[in-house]
Amino acid sequence: MNQCISLDLGKPSYITKRLAPMLGNGILRSNGPLWAQQRKIIAPEFFMDKVKVMVGLMVESMQPLVRKWEDSIEAQSGVMADIRVDEDLRGFTADVIARACFGSSYSKGREIFSKLRKLQTDISKQSFLFGVPGYGLLPMKKQNEILSLEREIESLIWETVKERESKCKEACSSEKDLLHLILKGALNDQSLGEDSSKRFIVDNCKNIYFAGHESTAVAASWCLMLLALQPEWQSRVRAEVAQVCGGSLPDADSVSRLKTVTMVIQEALRLYPPAAFVSREALEEIQLGNVTIPKGTCLWTLIPTLHRDAEIWGSDANEFKPERFSDGVSKACKYPQAYIPFGVGSRLCLGRNMAMVQLKIVLALIISKFTFSLSPKYRHSPAYRMIVEPGNGVHILIQNI
Repeated sequence: MNQCISLDLGKPSYITKRLAPMLGNGILRSNGPLWAQQRKIIAPEFFMDKVKVMVGLMVESMQPLVRKWEDSIEAQSGVMADIRVDEDLRGFTADVIARACFGSSYSKGREIFSKLRKLQTDISKQSFLFGVPGYGLLPMKKQNEILSLEREIESLIWETVKERESKCKEACSSEKDLLHLILKGALNDQSLGEDSSKRFIVDNCKNIYFAGHESTAVAASWCLMLLALQPEWQSRVRAEVAQVCGGSLPDADSVSRLKTVTMVIQEALRLYPPAAFVSREALEEIQLGNVTIPKGTCLWTLIPTLHRDAEIWGSDANEFKPERFSDGVSKACKYPQAYIPFGVGSRLCLGRNMAMVQLKIVLALIISKFTFSLSPKYRHSPAYRMIVEPGNGVHILIQNI
């Protein structure tokens, strides 16, 4: 799957049906020419040159979180505070995505994120029943709640879209954020009617709202959990940040030189990849090497299993050892293509550059301000809720440096 670029290998229909309320027919769920068209419009906004411009905004978005934790220390004892970090990190990544990609509408974006989180939770709770005969006929209250949430989210997104459209017409706004480009792409596509254009815009906004903040926040939570258990690596990261940033806030140049931070993130993504699996359906009969894949066949790769395979990673595959990435991914394991935290093949995650930069900024700012260890409240319980997240959150004990 890593080498296949054929549009005849796409997202399985039964999975995309289950996720329809969350993702519509946006880039995370679509296949074939529609997916290719969406990627062409959206991909350039996540190229590294665009991400570098967002670094200042990301650093700015982290400041309220840092101040909140400082206030918590003061309020709890003046020495130490017990913090649940995952929800605070969701707030940070949501703010970044809303401001960077959707411009001045970020205040309304926060409301959309909140409802999307609720929708994600509701869909995850029902997923174990999906596919059972008669599932769609069950008069379950939760199904009605999901449909209601879906309508509320789409209404809020469309309000945001119309506000931006009006602003652009009235003031000839020069803002060229992602929402502007999605609008332009939909309006310029002659194959889309009015209803299809609206669907294209709303669905892709939902996809970016979800994918752009949830996975990154969860990855940051796992990073902090692992570092809370590894004071030696905390010290290494802190020393590197001090050396590279020199006491200043991170910028695009310094972020690119944080090698130890990058290794820690790569190892955290190996041990706790946000996605539990990569699945593809043969939309037509295809040939993968010497194997013929009949149309309709689903192919699954279980990412956590692949990332902890001792034959690929060595006997220490289950251990936290960032040094394995000291010479890059290509030297970290027996088969570099076995490392797939951002997916595989032509559908490699568009936002991987943005996610990595956000994670570096989170670690750099937190570790330069605080020391931390795991709280007694923490219960290790990875849970699959569309992505693999800490089932009971991540609680850490923090102290000012």
